[in-house]
Amino acid sequence: MYAWLFRALPGPLLVQILLALAIVAGIVFLLMQFVFPWLSQYSPLNDSTLESLTFPALGRVEGTPA
Repeated sequence: MYAWLFRALPGPLLVQILLALAIVAGIVFLLMQFVFPWLSQYSPLNDSTLESLTFPALGRVEGTPA
């Protein structure tokens, strides 16, 4: 499939390489801007199982000013 795509690009070898790189950069950009953020809401990787930590010796919750 990649060979077919490369052969379908117009121009000499240098132009084909530059066009292929531009296409790859465009696909990566679209994935990073639209697909991955949309998909992250369905991913369990960002779920946290830890609650806020307490320090009994200090009598305060982490993140609160002393």
